[in-house]
Amino acid sequence: MARWKALPEELDPQVREFASQLRRLVDRSGLSLAAVADRTGYSKTSWERYLGGRLLAPKGAIVALAEVTGTNPIHLTTMWELAERAWSRAEMRHDLTMEQIRISQARAALGEFGPPPGGGGPQSPPQRTAEPLPAAPRPPGMGVPVAEPGAGRGVPPQGPDRGQGGGPGTGGRRGLMMVVAGVVGVLLVIAAVVLLTDLGGGGDGKAVAQPTPTPSTSAPSLPAGVKCARDSCTGQDPEVMGCGGAFAKTVSSAKVGTTLVQVRYSQTCQAAWARIQQAAPGDQVRISAGTTAGGSGTVDADKEAYTKMLAVEGPASVKACATLVSGKKGCTVPQ
Repeated sequence: MARWKALPEELDPQVREFASQLRRLVDRSGLSLAAVADRTGYSKTSWERYLGGRLLAPKGAIVALAEVTGTNPIHLTTMWELAERAWSRAEMRHDLTMEQIRISQARAALGEFGPPPGGGGPQSPPQRTAEPLPAAPRPPGMGVPVAEPGAGRGVPPQGPDRGQGGGPGTGGRRGLMMVVAGVVGVLLVIAAVVLLTDLGGGGDGKAVAQPTPTPSTSAPSLPAGVKCARDSCTGQDPEVMGCGGAFAKTVSSAKVGTTLVQVRYSQTCQAAWARIQQAAPGDQVRISAGTTAGGSGTVDADKEAYTKMLAVEGPASVKACATLVSGKKGCTVPQ
């Protein structure tokens, strides 16, 4: 098909088959991507990502496409579930790779600490010029000989009992201490890397000493395909994070000339964003909630645009404003 680019080579076969099936449905419908976007409620940019294999479409988008193209939604949803599992496995492999990289970096950082304090490292073990001679027989009644000075530093004692001096034994203890020190160093560095990763490196001293639960603890309760909630959604693309489509609704809208400005809100993600439609290239839209300003979006050839998300407690204080290239301005009225 001349209208489609080749799918990425690294795609899982199950995801590749699913993306190809979506392309066939769009081709058979005879609809353009702009028409598909208008009828499904998902932007043209999002559909380009879904059909290009760069992003797995959320379940809501699949159900909407089935309705638009007259396809059995059960069969299409079954294919989506298989593709979603394959996509999740690929993400797990990526996470495992990143974890291995972090561990390798932690191990490499150990070399910067140098040998443990208190003496030579593993590169300079106690020197022994010869195997100790067997101890000479000791007459009955003699006490245990006292080690010669210097035996604790690996210097063989003088005299007939040199084989029983403290040199080799002390060297073994020193080696054991170096091994223990090395293991402790490894554990300290790995613990530091894990703490910095979990805390994001941005908390204050109290946050490090007393880590508090993060919003990620609620991630398992999110629906399939939804990847953020509350503060973690701020600044994120609503379509990429799965907050659009069936999980969003228009809570307020306004007309600026012939241009439509809307506030879109997702109760699931607890975030809102602004959308502008029927606009001209260069028109802009921005989102705000009370005194908190969010991002903005600029219309391109698609005649529509939307902003990144802004976490909100509810849609009551959210407002979307448009500034047209013609000079007209207008905002929605918070509901």
